[in-house]
Amino acid sequence: MTSSRVVGYVRAFVTLLVVAHHALLAYHPFAPPPSASFLAGPRSWLIFPISDSAKSMTASLLVGANDLFFMALMFFLSGLFVWHSLQRKGAAGFLRDRARRLGLPFIASFLILAPIAYYPSYLVTTSTPTPGEFITAWLSLDLWPAGPGWFLWVLLAFDALAAAVFALAPATGTYLSRLTDGARLRPMRFVVLVVALSLLAYLPLAMTVGPMHWTTLGPFAVQTGRALHYLLYFLLGIGVGVYGLDQGLLALDGRLARRWWAWLAGAVVTYAVALVAIVASFSPDRPALPWDLLNGICFVLSCAMSSMAVLAVFLRFARPSAILDSLRDNAYGMYLVHYAIVTWVQYVLLPAPWPGLVKAVVAFGSTVALSWFVTAMARRMALPRSTGRSPIGDVTRA
Repeated sequence: MTSSRVVGYVRAFVTLLVVAHHALLAYHPFAPPPSASFLAGPRSWLIFPISDSAKSMTASLLVGANDLFFMALMFFLSGLFVWHSLQRKGAAGFLRDRARRLGLPFIASFLILAPIAYYPSYLVTTSTPTPGEFITAWLSLDLWPAGPGWFLWVLLAFDALAAAVFALAPATGTYLSRLTDGARLRPMRFVVLVVALSLLAYLPLAMTVGPMHWTTLGPFAVQTGRALHYLLYFLLGIGVGVYGLDQGLLALDGRLARRWWAWLAGAVVTYAVALVAIVASFSPDRPALPWDLLNGICFVLSCAMSSMAVLAVFLRFARPSAILDSLRDNAYGMYLVHYAIVTWVQYVLLPAPWPGLVKAVVAFGSTVALSWFVTAMARRMALPRSTGRSPIGDVTRA
């Protein structure tokens, strides 16, 4: 068992969290009813493609826990192998490979997968739907939704930045390694570093534009307040990767793995504090500035602790498994196609007289099974016999 293999398992787990997140949204208590028109605002379907009348408070708790950390952890994992890949391929070769792995799937996301995913949103807003009318309405939008594909172009932009830095200042990787290798013996020092830098990266933007604001230009969208926060986790991932997975923060026998229980407890406590702060901030009499500041601090703390907890638990308990290997190998494809599956599953479940949590479990399980199967079949058909590698590879491995 190697740390690299564990990282693959963590990436697969985070992919399952992404699927769960989107499966639960339809049953979130705050999910508004479908809009009267697909084109008229507010276009809540961009966040809640399907809103079921059956709701679940458990769904809101799980969505909230996910939202605090899972994408930041995904960017961290994506940075782990970047610098060694740049050293091996060079900046130009690295960018060519990443454009193929990220750019082409991103184009497929907004051209093909997103319209399929959002078609059920159109179906619930009209009594006489037709594919032709949907295409007309889709092309009439003043934006071009890509769904979860936003992660691909942002990661590609971060990769391009890393390639430029590598070409101009190749010693930067060594500096990042020195910045992060204090975690070799004391993971808490690494968390303090993460939290301190995250406060600088997250709070100014989030306090200025709002934590939920998105910037969109055509198919390119990013959650504005978290853009630098995600970049920071990506850069820290590069630093940890340069130092070496098997001997630094992610060593199988390191302090992070040995004290997994403490990190898990810390994640639960910081999420509970963040949840209390969020609920308390809904009070109409609250002073905006101090509560927004408190929420931002809680977000940063919970994100760091939850990310470390997931890494610690997998480092301590993950063992080689054929099922986990398959999930790891198919995780990227599952990320790409799951959104076009989950919305249709939620749409089919609308008339079912089941509680919201039951529907959420069925939606999650069905989407995992179908997206796993579709990806495995696509990889098998596309597998080049001469190379033994599938074009649908691991997005986090550079």
